[in-house]
Amino acid sequence: MPPVPRFSARLGPAVVVLTLFIAALATALLLASRPAAAAQGAAPAALDPQLAGWAFIAAALSTALAALSAGYAVGRVGSAAIGAIAEKPELFGRVLVLVGLAEGIAIYGLIVSILILNRLG
Repeated sequence: MPPVPRFSARLGPAVVVLTLFIAALATALLLASRPAAAAQGAAPAALDPQLAGWAFIAAALSTALAALSAGYAVGRVGSAAIGAIAEKPELFGRVLVLVGLAEGIAIYGLIVSILILNRLG
């Protein structure tokens, strides 16, 4: 019987492609919403279009890479947590905190993206 490939080996590339697709879609939606805001009476900001493009790319990358790393961290910590809980069920509270810390990485990336987009105006 051939060995079963690991979870990350089977789904790793698909997760990366899906995350990059979502980041590109979010960037496109943000770029498309800028002219609509200007048409509603907002004063157009004198912003270099190339600078705005790089800012949107940076915001998308910070969210995408933080989400990828958080997924990896939760996978590693979560599998170890399940093993620890199987041996000692009283560790559930401590393990839950560790998994929550791993999930916090994605929130940090989202906060950085919001800060970058707020700097645009």
